[in-house]
Amino acid sequence: MKYLVTGGAGYVGSVVAQHLLEAGHEVTVLDNLSTGFRAGVPAGAAFVEGDIRDAAKWLDPSYDAVLHFAAFSQVGESVVKPEKYWENNVGGTMALLAAMREAGVNRLVFSSTAATYGEPEEVPIPESAPTRPTNPYGASKLAVDHMITSEAHAHGLAAVSLRYFNVAGAYGPYGERHDPESHLIPLVLQVAQGRREAISVYGDDYPTPDGTCVRDYIHVADLADAHLLALGAARSGEHLICNLGNGNGFSVREVVETAREVTGHPIPEVTAPRRAGDPAVLVASAETARATLGWNPSRADLAGIIADAWEFARDTQREH
Repeated sequence: MKYLVTGGAGYVGSVVAQHLLEAGHEVTVLDNLSTGFRAGVPAGAAFVEGDIRDAAKWLDPSYDAVLHFAAFSQVGESVVKPEKYWENNVGGTMALLAAMREAGVNRLVFSSTAATYGEPEEVPIPESAPTRPTNPYGASKLAVDHMITSEAHAHGLAAVSLRYFNVAGAYGPYGERHDPESHLIPLVLQVAQGRREAISVYGDDYPTPDGTCVRDYIHVADLADAHLLALGAARSGEHLICNLGNGNGFSVREVVETAREVTGHPIPEVTAPRRAGDPAVLVASAETARATLGWNPSRADLAGIIADAWEFARDTQREH
C-alpha cells in the first residue's frame, strides 16, 4: 500500500511513518518543517517539503490513504493566536480534503485530541462525552472532526479520528523535539539533563491521592499501532472516532518520582499555582478502540515509557 503522511516529520507522524515502512508499505512524508524536523523523516520514506494547503500538487490516485498529523498543537499559543490555529488546522485540512476528493483518495486517519472534550463530566472519558473544548486548539480539532463527518456522509470518505490523551516515550531515533517544550515528561527529563533547574508542579491541592493532576499516558509506539489498525477499520461513508489511552492515570508527582528512579537524578521540583482550565483528572476510556480496531496497548508501564524517552533525550543531547 502507498500512504501520504502529512506532518510526518513531527513526533507522532515520524513514528507512524516508521511503523508503516516496517510493515512493508510505501510512504511519502509531506511536511513544511515549521514544527517538524528533517531528521524526523524516516529513512526509506519519500520526503516532500511543502504545505498541506498545496497537497493537490502531490496527491494522486496511486495513494491508498492519507494519515493526517499536520497541525499546530500548543494550547497556550492557540489562546493568544487563535487565527493561526483556525487557518492551519481547519483551513489546511479543508484544502487537504479537497485534494483527496480530486485525486480519488477516499481513506483518512486523522490525528485528533482529547482536548475536544474540555472539562470532563465523567472519568474515564468515553467518546459519547460532551465535546466542549476550552481552547482554540481543541476547538480547531473538533471542527475538523465535524468536517470529516460531513465529508464521509456526502462523499463516501472512509475515516477514523483518533483522539489521543498524553503521548510520551520514544521509538528508537524518533521522539519529542518540541521547541518550546510544554509536555511534562520531556520537561522533567530536561531537569535530569541539567537543562533546567527544577520542574514546576502546577497545583498540589487537587482532589487526587497526592494533590497533583492525574493524566493518562500512552506510549507513542502503541499509538502508532492504532493508526495502522485504523487504516483497516475505515469504512466508506463512515467516520469512526476512537479515544486512545491506557485507561489509567499517573499523577504529576508519580511521573516525577518515576523519572528520578529511571534517571538516577534528584530532579528538584517547585510548587506553582494551578493553571487555569487544568482538570484534576483526564483518563481515557479506550473501549471503542479495543472493540473496533482490536487495539491493545502493550507498553503501558510508566517506567518503560520514561526510560524510552530518557534514552532518546540523551542521544539527542549527545548529537549536539
